[in-house]
Amino acid sequence: MTTSNSIKHIVLATGNKGKVAEFTSLFEQYSVKISPQSEFDVAEVPETGTTFVENAIIKARHAAKVTGLPAIADDSGLAVNALGGAPGIYSSRYAGEGATDSSNIDKLLGALDEKRAVGDLRSARFLCVLVFMEHELDPTPLICQGEWHGVISTTRHGDGGFGYDPVFWLPEQNCSAAQLDKSTKNAVSHRGKALVQLMEKMRSLM
Repeated sequence: MTTSNSIKHIVLATGNKGKVAEFTSLFEQYSVKISPQSEFDVAEVPETGTTFVENAIIKARHAAKVTGLPAIADDSGLAVNALGGAPGIYSSRYAGEGATDSSNIDKLLGALDEKRAVGDLRSARFLCVLVFMEHELDPTPLICQGEWHGVISTTRHGDGGFGYDPVFWLPEQNCSAAQLDKSTKNAVSHRGKALVQLMEKMRSLM
């Protein structure tokens, strides 16, 4: 990645307010403005990739193309040992298009019950891939990946977080991801780890 000018404005390929706030906080020390793609009426692009990396690149390239700005996109999901890595890239729609967090969890727990998964078979990991593209034709996007390891519990615990957090049990903390306070979660999560890598790689660009 090469750049002739420092970056001052980045579009985030998401409409998620939590992610926008998180990135805004990280980049404000560099006087870099972060805008969600929704501010530019960027439509959601079909995630046709077969991997987290492919889908993140698709989203970043689309946002950069429409806005003309550098773009950051992430793709993340849950991979469960007993299910051969499922739900994987389909994590947000595991129970079908329009699935809710609750319906996705129900399907996950049901699938593990069918497998009679116990012990190590219930081990799982959250994965997050972050991609930064300076422009839509950027041939060398920055790609960072973070992982967060845990175990799928048999019941829900806690009401914080989102997605599969209530059943993602963390033996080291003796609680679920949904029971962690926000600062702790940001420090140890898959997205938090990927963000640390991305900020380190981008520091020379800002």
